[in-house]
Amino acid sequence: MSQNKAENATVAALQKSNVSRYIQLASLFRQRIESGEWEVGAKIPTVKELSEQCGVATMTIRQALATLEKEGLIARYRAKGTFVLDRPKRDLWCEVKTDWTGMLIARDNATIEILEDDRNVALPRYEGHIGNAAPAYRHLRRRHTRDGITFLLADIYVDERICPQIDEADYGKVTAMRLVSDIPGQTISDANQIVTIGSSDLSIADLLNVSIGEPVAKVQRMAVNQHGDIILLANGVYRGDMMKIEVKLR
Repeated sequence: MSQNKAENATVAALQKSNVSRYIQLASLFRQRIESGEWEVGAKIPTVKELSEQCGVATMTIRQALATLEKEGLIARYRAKGTFVLDRPKRDLWCEVKTDWTGMLIARDNATIEILEDDRNVALPRYEGHIGNAAPAYRHLRRRHTRDGITFLLADIYVDERICPQIDEADYGKVTAMRLVSDIPGQTISDANQIVTIGSSDLSIADLLNVSIGEPVAKVQRMAVNQHGDIILLANGVYRGDMMKIEVKLR
């Protein structure tokens, strides 16, 4: 593709989205560094050149570059230009399991922080049509981190009637499904997981430490007991750049 065609394609793509231009550009420039188009140690085009290439104001380019500078990917020097310092860290912090056994395994070296703990709340709206709502639930909002970096925000709803049978310490250290998997008198007769791709709003962006509009994976997990009651609903939001889904077909 010629340079003019590439520039026109970039301008058209930016105009299609409602996401702020500087956020889109920060993502675009981040990808250029990740792909090696802008190599570590290399000087990148000037603000004026990028402004002409992308069809936006120079102030918008500066906002995008400021985002990358804050992330430690570039450094800007007066009279010298802007240079690439490092590539984005794209480690897959969490593999989202699709089988029952995988959902019971805690992530290595992960820390769970309980942000909210409410009692006797109603079950929120959920996807799917399995099971019936219990009279009341215990709600916990948990933040999962690894090496100080948040990769998952989860809202968990546990049937209040079974909460006394769960070790209090487990709420801050085991997976949502593990909380209800081995309770005496309870048999998991049905369970499902639904994954959808979305973007972070203001609240999620703040808690996951990402930009507004960044891609996230929303995962809903549900467990139903032998009586047809929903004993667990877990709504998780993963950073899109720190997770993967692997499905075993055979």
